[in-house]
Amino acid sequence: MRKLTYGMNVSLDGFVAAPGGDLSWSVPSDELFQWWSDRVAATSLSLYGRGLWETMSAYWPTAGAQPGITPAEVEFARRWREMPKVVFSSTVTAVDWNARLVTTDAVTEIARLKAQDGEPMDIGGATLAASAMRAGLIDEYILATAPVLVGGGMPFFAALDNWVNLTLIETRNFPHGVVMTRYQTKR
Repeated sequence: MRKLTYGMNVSLDGFVAAPGGDLSWSVPSDELFQWWSDRVAATSLSLYGRGLWETMSAYWPTAGAQPGITPAEVEFARRWREMPKVVFSSTVTAVDWNARLVTTDAVTEIARLKAQDGEPMDIGGATLAASAMRAGLIDEYILATAPVLVGGGMPFFAALDNWVNLTLIETRNFPHGVVMTRYQTKR
């Protein structure tokens, strides 16, 4: 059975995006960016909701050709393009960049993928992750918490019907006061 991890940059008040989808507060340091890039390299499949897919696919496929891009960003762009991806959406009509589109029930497909043998999977996008969270499919949570209060927006955690007990498995400090915490779901 594959492990499913949900991780994102998050504000101290629990949001992955500020009102209006503003992500400008969450620009990672070089060290944190490299950490996220290494996560991509260690993941065999990435699951995306429509919103995050549109954000990522609008930039990373051609990021390596942008002026002023760092070597770490070039490496991330390559890793991102090469990683197999599944995009869950009822409105997107086509995907590319080593991705396949799923328009049917996301929870059913995520459970099917998780039941397979294989390396870890990551889930990205708060809305898609909320469905997996409610279904009890997430094995690990990673929060890169920035010292900023954005006051609203897209929450990292979904409203749940039941508690989810977690065990802290790692804490790491990054530049600019960002604290990364990893939690494992108690089963």
